[in-house]
Amino acid sequence: MERSLRDRLLGRKAGSAPAVDASASNGSSPNGRDPEAASFDPLAGLPTPEARVEQDSTGLSPVDLLKRDLHQKLVDRLDLAALEKIRDENMLTQQIRTAVLEFLRIEQAPLSAAERDEVVEQIVWEVTGLGPIEPLTRDGTVSDILVNGPKSVYIERRGRLERTGITFRDNAHLLTIIDRIVSRVGRRVDESSPMVDARLADGSRVNAIIPPLAIDGPVLSIRRFGATIGPRKLVEFGAMSVPMLQLLAASVHARLNILVSGGTGAGKTTVLNALSSFIPSAERLVTIEDAAELRLQQAHVVRLETRPPNTEGRGEVSARDLVKNALRMRPDRIIIGEVRSGEALDMLQAMNTGHEGSLTTVHANSPRDAMARLETMVLFAGTALPTRAIREQMASALHLIVQVSRMSDGTRRITSITEVTSMEMDVITTQEIFRYHRRGLADDGTVLGHFEATGVRPLFLDQISARGIRLPADLFAFGARSEAGQIAPASLESIEALA
Repeated sequence: MERSLRDRLLGRKAGSAPAVDASASNGSSPNGRDPEAASFDPLAGLPTPEARVEQDSTGLSPVDLLKRDLHQKLVDRLDLAALEKIRDENMLTQQIRTAVLEFLRIEQAPLSAAERDEVVEQIVWEVTGLGPIEPLTRDGTVSDILVNGPKSVYIERRGRLERTGITFRDNAHLLTIIDRIVSRVGRRVDESSPMVDARLADGSRVNAIIPPLAIDGPVLSIRRFGATIGPRKLVEFGAMSVPMLQLLAASVHARLNILVSGGTGAGKTTVLNALSSFIPSAERLVTIEDAAELRLQQAHVVRLETRPPNTEGRGEVSARDLVKNALRMRPDRIIIGEVRSGEALDMLQAMNTGHEGSLTTVHANSPRDAMARLETMVLFAGTALPTRAIREQMASALHLIVQVSRMSDGTRRITSITEVTSMEMDVITTQEIFRYHRRGLADDGTVLGHFEATGVRPLFLDQISARGIRLPADLFAFGARSEAGQIAPASLESIEALA
């Protein structure tokens, strides 16, 4: 006799009676003990001292511990393979709800209706979502999710790392979640290809690395992207001052080429997204990324993404290939998510041949380091260009370097806006226009400082004026200071007119 779907979900054989019937008739639990004694025995399932220390550190209440144990038993009992074949999400939820409610009745779990709904939701996440870490992806305060093996999950919240009480069952459970993520974007991860970059449906960036490269088990890193942070929010959060934003908005509108530099997690992509809001909507944009994460608000946007090689080592499409192809797509601007290799040469040539106003990012700790890294990446293209020729290309193509840094208190700020001026002998000359001056730390660890102008008027000011944009005469006055987070609505009227 063929089993019903509910029987398959509960792991029953065809024609067998529910396990609860015999035990419920004599008032005992399935294991033969009194149900109340089983439910409230303080020594039942006592964890080892090591596990107890970890449980206590999570701060879970007895009810939460009970829900977690029930959730574990349900996952072990349900036929997840059968559930994954159900494509209708409403039907899937209903089937899970029916099975879960019957299971909870068997276990005589003292859960409220709301708590039972929560268990059902967790099982749905296990089948269709990211399992134990699905709630973290729905928490707007979490910016990074770092899984260091099945028993260690960290998050970054408001710039600070903290450990969670979330765990996976084992390495196989974590590998299943990783495979579900990467397969949705046409990627794969296995022993022959143990590293992979992918993305979630909301644009969050994902990196996974598995054994044998990851010694202690699979490692999953998710860089989340919540609500888009616009230019005004960056000023309100203290990432930059109003004069800095006025200059950047005018530079983007005037089609100057801008390089955003910073370390990992400094906020380069956030700044790039904010700057792109000042690009006129009539222009055609082509974006090139390793993992699509840019969120441009314009209507005419073509998004391109690189492709890794297949199992035979063929079919790879690099960022350099996409840059070359983008030049044939009649773009007004080319936006590269990040330059990492030989595509730097093609990007510089595009900036110098009619594609002004392009934007990109690079990993570097200072504007001078950014120039040095860019020069090194041009050499990756394999061309035997002399150093002076490379530097002349860079000095001619780039106008501004925006340096973004992550402070010790977790905040992100634009610490420097530097103009690339020209070549003197064999050296590229630059001049700093705005900077962030750090004064020290408050008692609570908050970084204290202010933004200030250096008194230098940029040489590209004539290009901005030629576009009909007029900046305040005192914008670059030496010593003009702005505290982080200060914003005057009236001063943003000209900026918002460009957006």
